[in-house]
Amino acid sequence: MIHDVDATLRALIERDVMNGAGVELSFDAPTKEWAAKLSLPTINVFLYDIREDTTRRDIFFEEVRDDNGRVIERRQPPRRMRLAYLLSAWTKRAEDEHRLLSALLGCFLAADVLPPDLLVGSLAAADRPVITQTALSIDGTDQFSEVWGALGGELRPSIHLAVIAPFDVSRSVTVGPPVTETPRITVVRPDDVTEAPRPAKGGGRGRRAQPAAEAAPVPALPDEVVRAGAEDDPGRVFRVRAMPERR
Repeated sequence: MIHDVDATLRALIERDVMNGAGVELSFDAPTKEWAAKLSLPTINVFLYDIREDTTRRDIFFEEVRDDNGRVIERRQPPRRMRLAYLLSAWTKRAEDEHRLLSALLGCFLAADVLPPDLLVGSLAAADRPVITQTALSIDGTDQFSEVWGALGGELRPSIHLAVIAPFDVSRSVTVGPPVTETPRITVVRPDDVTEAPRPAKGGGRGRRAQPAAEAAPVPALPDEVVRAGAEDDPGRVFRVRAMPERR
């Protein structure tokens, strides 16, 4: 997924910012050694942080249906990953760098999602938009300086770009065949006789209940009686038996 986001950002910047100008585009870490090798004006897109956007997490599994509308699978929805980039411009003059930064701002502020026609790979196959957040505040006011300090360079003007993209975790649960018939459940006692009826409630205090008449024995039921399903596919089998009454 990350390489698909990089490819989409490259296509967007080349189309709407560079537009055939003599400017290079790089995703390398902007270290001192990297900067010393530059010979042309360069836009740097540096990925420095990857986290899940838990505020956008879907907790329910999605149902996958076949051509007949039958559920055949339940799939965990994609996670939303937040990719944080630093966009910076590298030229010999500060005015040129500011022009490139201004063009980058105009490119990403024009829409809150990446253009669908530029999405590639898993992003194009997903049914969720790829959201962008441009120049928003981030956790910690000194985080930019910490990033540049970790790179071994001086603090430079840069644009914070967050790309929130779906990441398919490929977790699914196979669904069994549907039940085509209503289950038939028979309840019998362990000795295969029906339970004698109990005295009705509210018969009065102090009155002793009359013993129930002995029920006629019920023959044992074959397994086929409690099966549910088609003839060639028995389906589920229910066997429910009452526990012996404690005295």
